[in-house]
Formats: sequence, structure tokens, C-alpha cells
Amino acid sequence: MVKQQIKIFDTLLRDGTQGEQISLSSEDKIRIAEKLDEFSIHYVEGGWPGSNPKDFEFFQMAQKQSFKQTKIVAFGSTRRADRTVHDDPNIKALIESNTQTISIFGKSWILHVQKALKIDPEENLKLIDDSIRYLKSHQKELIFDLEHYFDGYKDNPKYALKVLEVAQKAGADVLVLCDTNGGTMTSDLAKIVRDSKREVSVSLGIHTHNDCDLAVANSVIAVEEGCDHVQGTINGYGERCGNANLCSIIPNLQIKRGYRCIPNGKLQQLTALSHFVSEIANVANPNNMPFVGRSAFAHKGGIHVSAMMKDNRTYEHILPEQVGNSRRVLVSDLSGRSNIFYKAEELKIDIEKHKDRVQQIVKKIKDLENQGYQFEAAEGSFEVMVEKILGELEHFFDLEGFRILVEKNKDEESRSEATIRLKVNNVQEHMASEGDGPVHALDQALRKALIQFYPEVEEMQLSDYKVRVLNAKDGTAARVRVLIESCTDSMVWNTVGVSEDIIEASWQALTDSFIYFLMKKKRKKRSKKKQKRS
Repeated sequence: MVKQQIKIFDTLLRDGTQGEQISLSSEDKIRIAEKLDEFSIHYVEGGWPGSNPKDFEFFQMAQKQSFKQTKIVAFGSTRRADRTVHDDPNIKALIESNTQTISIFGKSWILHVQKALKIDPEENLKLIDDSIRYLKSHQKELIFDLEHYFDGYKDNPKYALKVLEVAQKAGADVLVLCDTNGGTMTSDLAKIVRDSKREVSVSLGIHTHNDCDLAVANSVIAVEEGCDHVQGTINGYGERCGNANLCSIIPNLQIKRGYRCIPNGKLQQLTALSHFVSEIANVANPNNMPFVGRSAFAHKGGIHVSAMMKDNRTYEHILPEQVGNSRRVLVSDLSGRSNIFYKAEELKIDIEKHKDRVQQIVKKIKDLENQGYQFEAAEGSFEVMVEKILGELEHFFDLEGFRILVEKNKDEESRSEATIRLKVNNVQEHMASEGDGPVHALDQALRKALIQFYPEVEEMQLSDYKVRVLNAKDGTAARVRVLIESCTDSMVWNTVGVSEDIIEASWQALTDSFIYFLMKKKRKKRSKKKQKRS
């Protein structure tokens, strides 16, 4: 039986931006809000209109947008102790934001009332009562966040429950219990939610932080104890250790526990939404993020993959497609024959007719990874290597030699020049090129030498270059691993090289990148020809 609807409240555009490295322009916020609306998030908290010009601008822009599923929420606090609700600038800004829904917070921990606000506990209750009643008189849906509720309850349960009672009587539509410091243990939180639920007749919400790495667990257990409103952020962005991660909360509640959070068809957009938000925020999306991370359904151990090929339930708790993710099988020194067969099928390599070579491929991978190669992060090099062992790799060019000159004169920037000699289709090519550093110069020289034979190389470019020192104790003689990312408008691939010489390692990764690209282009052309003939 399907359980009740849980309302999802995303506070990324306000609380999430308090996290380190998270900065969003008004335009960024609108783009994210539109995407959250498309995903059917119920509430999106846009910011604090009375606190800064950027949030004020966002609410002006939001009024011109047409949101179909999402309610945009303005955030603020109860009135100040030295102001009435009629002349409090924060309260005025909330009303002027013209949102249907407003969220305000008030103190529920007597420590904060006495130490932070420096007012009498009864006066704090008056602030809460006045603010909620006044905002409700303007026909607003009112969500009240009881800041530090769990710490307040543990310190003085009578006063915390009194705040709950006052807010409910004043007319709040949703009462949100906040673990603001993120320090509440799950069993304690469950008991406090249970006790609090008995005291209220309106909707009860939960807002947790991740300082003990329990924000998701605490949110899920709060729902099981009666909360039907959950606050958090996409990717868990937020102050200190972050907010509760909605990318984990939503599938846990919907897939694992049977609650309704968003329409079922939307859940398959979750991974894309996570990556969209991280791109807009310009923050790397962690590979190991549950449900939506690149490694969430990645399998490396040979025994695991062997079992997975028989039944995915052996090592996956859900189907990755349920959340819009995909299964990945990695190849490494832990690989067995199953990994190779699975990977070959994924890459559309016909390995069935070369079964006798599979063990050779496994051995080669283990030998190379022992030297420092890493094929799980360089599938382009893996595919080139497999095609070479199978004898299927087309020959594109031969290196006859290259030379790199790095020159620096006094008070001038350094200059790099590469000269390369290749044999392409039995034709000798000798090219030189300058670049921003030796690897760039080598890339440019190789490109110039190949382009008249393979004009398609103009489509590709080097998009990322990483160097990792593998045995740092050897100092400047240490072995290095170079990972190169290359791309076209429609594809991205990674290649790897390892050597004590950084230029040699770079050359290995660079040539694999060109060979991989040319191999793919040839394969595509052959496929088109077959289709035409048929």
C-alpha cells in the first residue's frame, strides 16, 4: 500500500549557499529553481529578501517566471525585539517578496533566547506569536522553523514544546523541527519527534544538518515518526558539513519505504538533476555519492562482477535506472575474466571470437596497473589496449622521434617548442609547433602532422590534463601517471600514460587519445557503409 504524500522543501538557494565554495548568482538561482520545478519539488526556498540585493533581485525575477509544481518561498526571521511587526524591515521585505509561501525561524532553545537574543523567554514567545499572526493576516502559507529544536528539547523540553504550542495557535501551517547544529543522534531524534508529534495537529516537518553524518538517516526516521514535510538540499550543500541530501532522502523514502515524494516518472531524472546543480554551482560532483554518484553502481572486484552477470541483486540494492544512473564495470588489477567480458560487451567489442585472448588481457591489465597505470579512469586506453591484443587495432601512424625545446630568457616568459617526425601511410612527416608548455606544444605538433591525413582530428581537443606522482619518496626520479581527458562536441574520453619521465608519460596518454578517436571514427564510417548496403 502506498503511504502518504511527503512534501519536499529544497533550501539550496538559501541555506545551501551558506556552504563553502557555493556561490550562486540570481540567474543561477532561477535556472536551478526551474529545474527543481521540472522535477516536481514542492517548495524551493529562494533566499532572504531583506538581507542582500542578490536575493531581492531573485524574488523580482521569480515573479516573472511560471512555476508549475513548485512554490517559491521567501525566508526570514521573527520580528526583532525592539520593533513591532508593522515596522520591522525583515517582515516588510517578506511581504514585498510577493510569494505565496513564507518561511520564518524562531528560537526554541532557551540558551539562544537568553544568550543570543538576550531577552526574556516569554518575550521570545511573543515575537513568535506576533510574527506568525501578522504574516497569516496577509493570506500567506506560513512555515515556521523551530531553530535548534532538538538541542532546546534536550535542555528544556517544557520550553521547546511551549514554542511549538505558541506557533501552532498563532496559525503556522507547518512546524519544522530543526537539528540546526547537526549533533542529534538518530535514536534521540526519533523519540523527540514522537513526543512532539503528540502535541500538534498541523503538519510537522524536519530540517537536519550533517555534522554527525546522520542528516539523511535522521530525516528518514523523522518521517517514520510522523513528519510529512522534509527540508534539505540537492547534493547536501550547506553550512559546515552540509544539509540533509535530498538526492538520498527522496529515493530512500520513495523506493525503500513506499512514501510518495515526487511523481514516480520523475525519479529517473534524479541523477541528471544532481549533476546539473553541481555544474551550475561549479563544484565537483562526488563520485561516491549514494544513488547519483558516478561510482554508486560501479563494480571492480572480479567475483562481484561474475555474480552481477548472473543477477544484479547480488551486489546492487536497487536498479541504477530507477534514479537515472547506470551500472559501470571497472577494469583494474582486481579484474577477472568476468570484468573483461562485461566491459567488452559494454564497449561493443566482439570478444566471443577471441576467448583465448581474455586471460592475456587480464594479465596485461594486472601487470600495467602494478606499474602505476589506472584503467578504471582511462577507458580510452583500455579499449586501445584490448583492440591491440586482439589484433583488431588499425595502424594509424608510427613515431620516428620528437624533440622538445623549453627556453627562458631573463625577464621573459618561458617558450616551448616541439618538433615531431612521424610516418603516416608510409609518408614521412616532419612538423614543429609552439605551445603553452611542452605537452601542449607536443599536442599541437602531432595534430599538425596528422591533420592532412586525418582531417577529422580537428574535431577533437585536449580538455583536461592531470599528473600524479606515484612514488614521491624518489623525488624528481619518481614515476608519474598522466591522465588526459579529450573531447569533441559529442563525446569525452580519458587516456593514461606512466613513466619516470613526465614527457614520455604524456606522450603515451596523448597518442592513445588520438588513436582512440581515429579508431572510433573509422568504426562509425564502416557502420554507416554497412547500413547503406543493407
